[in-house]
Amino acid sequence: MFVYKTIRELEEYVAFQRNNGKSIGLVPTMGALHAGHLSLVERSVADNDVTVVSVFVNPTQFNNPADLATYPRREEEDIRLLAGAGATVVFMPTVEEIYGTGELDKRERHEFSLGGVAEVMEGKMRPGHFQGVAEIVSRLFAMVRPHRAYFGEKDFQQIAVIREMVRTEGIDVEIVPCPIKRADDGLALSSRNALLSPEERAIAPEIYRVLSYSVGYSHDHSVQATHDTVVERLDSMPHLRVEYFEIVDARTLQPVEEWEESPWIVGCITVYCGKVRLIDNIAYRTPAAEK
Repeated sequence: MFVYKTIRELEEYVAFQRNNGKSIGLVPTMGALHAGHLSLVERSVADNDVTVVSVFVNPTQFNNPADLATYPRREEEDIRLLAGAGATVVFMPTVEEIYGTGELDKRERHEFSLGGVAEVMEGKMRPGHFQGVAEIVSRLFAMVRPHRAYFGEKDFQQIAVIREMVRTEGIDVEIVPCPIKRADDGLALSSRNALLSPEERAIAPEIYRVLSYSVGYSHDHSVQATHDTVVERLDSMPHLRVEYFEIVDARTLQPVEEWEESPWIVGCITVYCGKVRLIDNIAYRTPAAEK
């Protein structure tokens, strides 16, 4: 496994592989890797001749400086895990390597047309977040020129945004969504879980338990009643506070008022567990093609 710090090293390697007819998969990450990330890597390894994994905490997608400062970083451990998962290349650039030494302001960044999928939920709560995501992902696509790129479905909205960016920018890459990986108690795996105190970690699985309960509840209750039940149950628990819960059409990410409005409906939630912001989602209605 190769570990590259510079764009030049990365581009030279992938150009050589592509010119020799090798298929290339890309797994973009911000490090602090867990089994969820590794499942993406293993999927890419199975699908492609070469798997490139980027490990880069991208400052342009953080609108809260404290969140950026506390985001976990474990480079040596990440390298060890990626070697075990079969990655071909790990790309670990500095901020200066990606963005140069100038100020990271709007004059230096491309403004992406991301449509309505970027304006709701995370887009509403974290202004500029998805522009930052699109910026770094588009740069990685340009460097690696992958045939396929792999993203976890825990970040359900992010996948929709990246697909829209690929469409509007005319990027030739297949976006491969991969199922959420969960701990044995149901908590969606996240690098942020490492920031939870023992008490918070013990209560955090209630997010998925309540979501799972609400799927059965939804069969006999309205969208609004299902929404309210999830929020009320979670807000009643110690350490938990719902920031938002939206029941949406899975393709447009626009809210639905009736279950009959769409064949594919997903509930997307963000919950503060203490000071740690956790996201999750669950399907309420799924067309046969997506099962």
